[in-house]
Amino acid sequence: MLPDFPEITDTAIHNFTGLFKYDPTAPMLFSSGVFWVLFLVFLPVYAWLKSSRSKMTIFVILFSLYFYYKSSGLFFLMLIGTSLVDWVISRIMVCTRTRGARKALMWLSICISLSILGYFKYANFFLWNWNQMVEGNFQPLDIILPVGISFYTFQSISYIVDVYKEKIKPTRTWFDYLFFLSFFPALVAGPIVRADYFLPQIRKNIPASHADVWGGMWLIIVGIIKKALIADYISQFNDLIFNDPSLYTGVQTLMGVLGYTMQIYCDFSGYSDMAIGLALMMGFRLGINFDSPYQSRNLTQFWRRWHISLSFWLRDYVYIPLGGNRKGTFRTYLNNFLTMLIGGLWHGAAWKFVFWGAMHGVGLAIHKAFQPVLRRIPDNWFTIFISWALTFVYVSLLWVFFRAASFEDSVLIIKNIFVEFHWNQIPQFFEARMVWCVMMIALIIMHFIPQSAADKAQIIFIKSPWFVKLISFLIVVQLVIEFMSEEVSPFIYFQF
Repeated sequence: MLPDFPEITDTAIHNFTGLFKYDPTAPMLFSSGVFWVLFLVFLPVYAWLKSSRSKMTIFVILFSLYFYYKSSGLFFLMLIGTSLVDWVISRIMVCTRTRGARKALMWLSICISLSILGYFKYANFFLWNWNQMVEGNFQPLDIILPVGISFYTFQSISYIVDVYKEKIKPTRTWFDYLFFLSFFPALVAGPIVRADYFLPQIRKNIPASHADVWGGMWLIIVGIIKKALIADYISQFNDLIFNDPSLYTGVQTLMGVLGYTMQIYCDFSGYSDMAIGLALMMGFRLGINFDSPYQSRNLTQFWRRWHISLSFWLRDYVYIPLGGNRKGTFRTYLNNFLTMLIGGLWHGAAWKFVFWGAMHGVGLAIHKAFQPVLRRIPDNWFTIFISWALTFVYVSLLWVFFRAASFEDSVLIIKNIFVEFHWNQIPQFFEARMVWCVMMIALIIMHFIPQSAADKAQIIFIKSPWFVKLISFLIVVQLVIEFMSEEVSPFIYFQF
């Protein structure tokens, strides 16, 4: 039978034109095949233009804006507008000698950025709470949250504050600043890139080395394993538990909570690995964003290992300006609490996120308050295990409020674990969910592998022949295909 050429042509035209249309039901993701096809086209052109910084800058900006358009539609125009306002204000600020005027300009930029973020992310939240107080008939506004707005807003604020404090000089051209704010690897879900760290890299324009390219590829493969293989697979069971917790036993509920604890780590750290790897292949360094956080033995350590770019941002632009630890013990605890409260609200416009952040703030304050006692406790395997277990349990239980649909569901889930738990159901669960259990066990083992061993594995991959790299990548792709759900799951942090 001869092929139907008109039909083939129509399909090809449809697929090609689809590359230039925004589909809200299928935003472009790092874990999608379309992105990787486009990136394979992008990379050689980028390498060819790399020697000319101006051409490279414009090309990356155009690709970044296209990527954001495919992720969030016409909101890419708002990103352009934000970058233009910031840049103009920073240029005026550097020409202004009066400290009061400079501070006013800084706050003008911050207020504009926070107002935009506040409208899209918190308008319905505050209107709902106001209507609850006045007993009105609340009708939610039809607001679509632009993907990644929380991340690039924080980058925008850090740039303006650093220019005001004269830690950095404003970029000479608007294109350099737009490059920084729209850089596609970090645009939609971080890491939150600091201007004082990233802008010098743009100016130096150092080409990627052989180790950078293959080291970046290694991080991308690791990220795909975490996100597309592990997180997406284990989420299928976790979602059942959280969507209707009343239907499940204590053992099933506990496994769902543990599953989500590992899922959110794999999902977000997997995205970060891919983002850092993509940037590294282009010759840029974004810094580490996760450092085996579930190895932490206290909450302070946890927040130095989890979402590091956000933790450091909150420390430098919220905690320290509030007074840090410079104004006495009580203010130190209060500043810790307020910082985590803001961090919780940043994650989402709902009281459950505020509660999640507040409880982390309480935990941090308690840990700091008991430091004199804790220092007198000897370090041995028992105390190490107890401190780790307490931290892990506390963090895992708080993830319940982060994930559950409501406070009521959160309470029901925790109640199921402590009231409806029966040990004799564990073998039955393992038999029914064997692949899920094996993945969880493998993940836990991988998480506790020393960083030195992970670094050695990366070096071995970088030095291996090209066919070993190709086979490794194909094996990962095949595993993803074998275990993937029917559709590509969005990254959890896209909603933030």
